[in-house]
Amino acid sequence: MTPLSSSAQPDTAPDNGLSKGDRFSQLEQPHFMLKEIHEQPAVIQNCLNHYLDAATGKLRLGLPADWYPQINEFHILACGTSRHAGLVGQFWIEQLAGIPARIRSGSEFQEAPLPLTAHTLTIGVTQSGETTDTLKALEMDKQRRMGRSQQDSFRSLGITNQASSSLAQMVDVLLPTLAGQEIGVAATKTFTTQLVVFFLLTLDFAQRRQCISESTYRALIEELQQIPLIIQQVLQQEPIIQTIAAQLIETHHCILLGRGVNRAIALEGALKLKETTYLHAEGYAAGEFMHGPIALLDEQVPVIAIAPSDATYEALRPNVQKAKSHGSPIIGLVTSDTSSESNAIFDTAISLPQVPDLLTPLITVIPLQLLAYHLATLRGLDVDRPRNITKTIQS
Repeated sequence: MTPLSSSAQPDTAPDNGLSKGDRFSQLEQPHFMLKEIHEQPAVIQNCLNHYLDAATGKLRLGLPADWYPQINEFHILACGTSRHAGLVGQFWIEQLAGIPARIRSGSEFQEAPLPLTAHTLTIGVTQSGETTDTLKALEMDKQRRMGRSQQDSFRSLGITNQASSSLAQMVDVLLPTLAGQEIGVAATKTFTTQLVVFFLLTLDFAQRRQCISESTYRALIEELQQIPLIIQQVLQQEPIIQTIAAQLIETHHCILLGRGVNRAIALEGALKLKETTYLHAEGYAAGEFMHGPIALLDEQVPVIAIAPSDATYEALRPNVQKAKSHGSPIIGLVTSDTSSESNAIFDTAISLPQVPDLLTPLITVIPLQLLAYHLATLRGLDVDRPRNITKTIQS
């Protein structure tokens, strides 16, 4: 691995309005983004400790009791990385709790609001709690439901990392993600803690509405409690990911493919690459990619396939083989039980621990965060202050 250039490791931390005491030592991590990637096991554990009684396995989200039998639909409003968390949440809510869920970006909701439906819970998701488009969409939804019948009334929930934010003042119930201050502009730990909150919310509804058995509920809780340790194992793959980043340093275009719940992770991985490396990266549902976008592929366009051994693996494999036949280098995110056959499919593979299908997004996103970080630093870019992007940071 070629050492990072001096331009990739600035002598001083980015200003961001912080005092010197708020900044971590450059000797510990060269950038806030890398520091925050490595904090994910700890902050996820903190989130679990807050919402889950480890001794009894019971959740304590503090939702009104009448929501569980009454809510018939979820509307999720979010932008950017938070929208990708919402897409994962939508998948979980529909597939595990059996409740219809719709998602709309905050800006698009203002132009094309979701239809008014009875007994709906509107969820606003924003890491800062200050995303203007999301707040405007929430306020619009509140205003159009005012004066309507009880069944059409405004019920709202917020998911944010800032408990004292504007979002907190707008919603009936707030579920803070408890990730701690995130300085890096590219969201990492706030994304994975948003996922954890969405999964706990889904489990809560699924159990109380008897959509899953008690044994399934307890098994998923136990698996979720292992996620911090498993992410720590994934982080140990960083040297391999650095090597892959070095191989991509001259790349101008990249495609990410996922199926099922990992379609959203393909989108999030592409966003991280765009934000930090300025690489033109696009995420697709793997099956949909075959219907037109595959024309983009040649030997200069690598494909990153999110390919855990879940229910989508057999469907994803021919998509990957088709991409490979067009000359594209193929990088696979695979789980340990399929790594033995990965050499025949992928040019390069990152082997990840096996987890239940529904929980794979919490694992598959980590290598993509690290890849974006290392590729950006190898290109001499400041990952903490990417061009044209700002971030709301509260102390």
